[in-house]
Amino acid sequence: MMEHLFLWLLYICSFYAFIPGLVSRLFGYRVFRRGVSKTSFALTFDDGPDPIYTPLLLDLLKQYEAKATFFVVGLHAEQNPDIIRRIHEEGHQIGIHNYIHRANWLMSPAAVRRQIYLTQKIIHDLTGKRPQYYRPPWGIVNQSDLSRNSHYDIVLWSSLFGDWRKRVGRDKLAARMLRKLRGGEIMLLHDCGNTWGANRDAPAEMLAALELVLQEAQQRGLEAVTIGSLMEGSKYMSKQRKDHATRESEDGTYARRAPLGTLLSPFKKLLVHLWLGWEKLFHWMFHLQKTGPDGLFHYRLRSYQGRPLQLETGEWLERGDSIIELHFDNRRLFDLTSGSRSMMQLAILFIQAARQDFPKLALQMKEQPELMQARALYGVSMVNRGPEKFGFAIRELPQGLFAVLTRWYLKLLLTMIHPSGSMRLKEQSEHLIPRAMVLSTPAFMQRYGVDTSSIVDPSTQHTERGVALTAVPSEPSTSIEDTLTTTDVQTQPS
Repeated sequence: MMEHLFLWLLYICSFYAFIPGLVSRLFGYRVFRRGVSKTSFALTFDDGPDPIYTPLLLDLLKQYEAKATFFVVGLHAEQNPDIIRRIHEEGHQIGIHNYIHRANWLMSPAAVRRQIYLTQKIIHDLTGKRPQYYRPPWGIVNQSDLSRNSHYDIVLWSSLFGDWRKRVGRDKLAARMLRKLRGGEIMLLHDCGNTWGANRDAPAEMLAALELVLQEAQQRGLEAVTIGSLMEGSKYMSKQRKDHATRESEDGTYARRAPLGTLLSPFKKLLVHLWLGWEKLFHWMFHLQKTGPDGLFHYRLRSYQGRPLQLETGEWLERGDSIIELHFDNRRLFDLTSGSRSMMQLAILFIQAARQDFPKLALQMKEQPELMQARALYGVSMVNRGPEKFGFAIRELPQGLFAVLTRWYLKLLLTMIHPSGSMRLKEQSEHLIPRAMVLSTPAFMQRYGVDTSSIVDPSTQHTERGVALTAVPSEPSTSIEDTLTTTDVQTQPS
């Protein structure tokens, strides 16, 4: 019971707070945190408006013909309506920074939505325009913020300078900003010091430093623009780069450059290492076994806690039945990705690894009588057709919190480990739905319970009972890629 409670608490904290915050910060998952431009950068100001410093800031921006984006606290906007109108009238953009300056991790999804709604209503009532951009306080996002149902673009930043502390001073602050002064940069500054952790008069130092930066920007031919302008320009630049990459691919040069895994950015590699560390801890805590040193699967024996599922025999898997719960080894999947130079090669390696691992698992089950007592093998995956190639039946997950969290988690993992995960999410989002995969133990043993001699090296060919490791499915290559739309088989919390 304590294990189940701990597992649920761990899931909730990870899904709702830690994981979204980590991935959005490290590699910009569903957030805009850096533009693509040679001549434009964005100035963004949080926590205002302030009755003293925001008007002075607007005067300075007007003097240098600079535009900015203000992420306002709803309560402050309500208290300073004339300043909000002036920001709008002078061509700047206004975004949402919650009604009060409170971290989203400390609020429920409903409370966060209420904060956003109140602030957008105030802005709309004062300017006649609904805000499009949202920055959560301290940049702390939760799972609800990253939902595809969100009506706002989340904007973070590429550089911040500690300007909320008065002791930083004008000179040090200006030096920090000048080091980051370049095209595409999103600078985070504060025009109000009336929030927790800030100094009331810190914006005075920020204004003095900002004037030096605006002077230097003019000399370098750099233009301060709104987030909307920078985002539109970035979309154009990204399209140009994509078209260039497509032309390279058509010439046959792109696919020969490097293995898919080596194309990851340093931030993304760091995130993968953190994720694999967490996975290792999870396996230790819940005593998962592996099918071999280089195995593709982890597994554990446990009692089934979900709703009844029909097996391929027509019988039903009931709550309390013993099951072997499967998990993909994400380290192995990442290694396969890193060693592949094309999607076709990755598909073949994946199929070979799975076909080699299932007989190994069958042997381990024979050696452990308690495993042979399990009613079925079970997991949750976003594979649509892949598991059926290996004998598994696919069943819909019951609607509920677990299905929602699992779908979000697996898509997130797909983005990180699959070489074209983000593209697959955009192109086939409606098909990437987690489903239960289940195969009765007798059927599994009948299919994969082969002799030890049947488990061969991938470089050799064996034709017995579906262990032809060099065989490639006869279906079109699109079906092979569909086999790879998963990156994990997630345990079902109970």
